[in-house]
Amino acid sequence: MSDLLLKRLTPLLIGFVIWGLAVALQVRADLGLSPWDVFHQGLGNHLGIGIGWAGVVTSVGVLLLWIPLRMKPGIGTVLNALVIGPSAEFFLTILDAPENIVVRWAYMLGGILLMSIGSALYLPARLGTGPRDGVMVGLNKKFEFSIRLSRTIVEVLALITGYLLGGTVGLGTLVIALGLGPTVQTCLHARRWLVERLTGVPQSVL
Repeated sequence: MSDLLLKRLTPLLIGFVIWGLAVALQVRADLGLSPWDVFHQGLGNHLGIGIGWAGVVTSVGVLLLWIPLRMKPGIGTVLNALVIGPSAEFFLTILDAPENIVVRWAYMLGGILLMSIGSALYLPARLGTGPRDGVMVGLNKKFEFSIRLSRTIVEVLALITGYLLGGTVGLGTLVIALGLGPTVQTCLHARRWLVERLTGVPQSVL
């Protein structure tokens, strides 16, 4: 494995683990989840498995949609499917559900921040889009939908289906929807600093 690939994989993997921690925090906050996590939780309830493992199952299923959309997975796509869910399950085993509403909101907002940091670490790696993002890109390429419309279609369908399956929808869901994008953008601007602090990889090689 080349040094350059290793230096790109390191922040990618750290980003996925951080995203898993973010999911666990928001589950324990019990104030509402992101659209896809609403789906994962609802699916997991019906399959009798945890939200993280349901995320892995969903990733495999979503990747099948890549075939008619003519999308090709990369190593980042596979790692996304295999790392985030188990990471969430691990953190759920060590995190208790707080009763204090202030702490619950701290979990929720902390989860949004960690999702943004995780995104800023793995999105620029260019090692393949995540399974769900690949569907969004595929719709854009195949049907010439805008990225915004494609993302809206995919996430609304995930949210509605997840809610019908019993996933947690609440005020936190709205906060995630409104707050995640701007926070990710801010963290992307700080990505070089983040990578250097979290991995020790010098900014000059990024």
